[in-house]
Amino acid sequence: MPEQRFEQSQALHLHQTIAPQMQQSLQVLQAATMELRHLVRQELEENPVLEDESTDVSLEETAKDNDDEAFEEEFAELSALDQEWREYLAQSRVAAPRRDDAEERHQFMLDSLVAPETLQEHLTDQLNLSDMDEGTRKVTELLIGNTDENGFLQVSIEDLCFDMGIPLPDLEVAKALIQSFDPVGVGAEDLRECLLIQLDRLGKRHSLEFRIVDHHLDDLAKKRYPLIAKKLSVSPEQITKAAEFIATLDPKPGSRFSSGNNTYVTPDVIVERIGGEWTVSLVNDSVPRLRISNSYKDLMGQAASGRDVRSYIRDKIRAGKFLIRSIHQRQQTIETIAKQIVERQRDFLEKGPAHLHPMTMAQIAEVVGVHETTVSRAVSGKYIATPHGVFEMKYFFTTGYQTESGESLSNTSVKKALRELVDDEDPKKPLSDQALVAELKKQGINIARRTVAKYRDELNILPSHMRKSY
Repeated sequence: MPEQRFEQSQALHLHQTIAPQMQQSLQVLQAATMELRHLVRQELEENPVLEDESTDVSLEETAKDNDDEAFEEEFAELSALDQEWREYLAQSRVAAPRRDDAEERHQFMLDSLVAPETLQEHLTDQLNLSDMDEGTRKVTELLIGNTDENGFLQVSIEDLCFDMGIPLPDLEVAKALIQSFDPVGVGAEDLRECLLIQLDRLGKRHSLEFRIVDHHLDDLAKKRYPLIAKKLSVSPEQITKAAEFIATLDPKPGSRFSSGNNTYVTPDVIVERIGGEWTVSLVNDSVPRLRISNSYKDLMGQAASGRDVRSYIRDKIRAGKFLIRSIHQRQQTIETIAKQIVERQRDFLEKGPAHLHPMTMAQIAEVVGVHETTVSRAVSGKYIATPHGVFEMKYFFTTGYQTESGESLSNTSVKKALRELVDDEDPKKPLSDQALVAELKKQGINIARRTVAKYRDELNILPSHMRKSY
């Protein structure tokens, strides 16, 4: 009976020990490069054994944790007290020239970064260059603070007048001042006003375009050109030409200052043709490189340490070793999956996105020898650079259709064929969804009308009656 309790206790202990490690391994596998760096930075703060880009200290030599006797001998000369070895480690790190130099280079990099200018900062800079009294400045600053990232006022000046007791003429002066700033169209309360500001600055206050935006914007959005032409006593051709010019205006003048535009992607994998063969190479420069700290060689030369200290160091070495192994396994898994993508998507690499073949994660998982969820985690947030651009690895996993000739086409390829049909259609007689179904069938692609409508919406293609030109 005591033996049974011991076995249960041992099993529970193993479960409690393994579970956090497996959780960390999954985190490492799924993490994008920036997330991985953050995770590693946390581990570096919590685990004194780990060091980033240290000298090459063999884990096998440092952590002989499979043999208790060897482990006892290995740490026989550690410092006697826990606090002593902690202080020694901190001093050794501070005294190391390499660490000081690394901190200086890191701080220089941080000091060299330039934060992107926000729209509010851009407007405030122009305000500071303007000549006005203090009262107008304060009201203008208030309006700038109430301008959203697209350049529109988030509240009407009438509401501000009522809520804050600011005279309406003062608000109108401040609003007109902002509307004179760059970018053109900023400071408007709605799309109509935004477009009118741009037309006015272009010298088109008395133009047909100005009249259309001022009085018939809803009809313009629904492409009711004959109706607008009738109301304004002009030809539909004139409305069409005016609508084309209006389409060149910026409906979101402040969006170029949005932080969402500052998106930079570093590929995790690069695919290129070398000597007639497609090769896969990992971008390892952006992945943290960890080693066991060299400081522990010196710690081993200190006086004997207590059992608690030895146990603490042993656990940290094991944790560090597992993290290093997890990162290595992450890279191997990504590389293996990337090679399978290249093997199955050669037509894409050689001919372009229109020749992307259907491919599922289950198919790759079966070949690689892992679970489908492992493939899903491995490709999440990872990018692959190809001759046709940088794509998220998930892009290559897509369902598809089989043509009448037996060829497999991904839904991405079907969408591209749909887009080409719309681009090549007669603008005066745009193809209906049913007509698009018929045209795709001529290419051997049999899909339902509702699927065409779904793909058309995903491609932001308007219905046929709204695509018609007059």
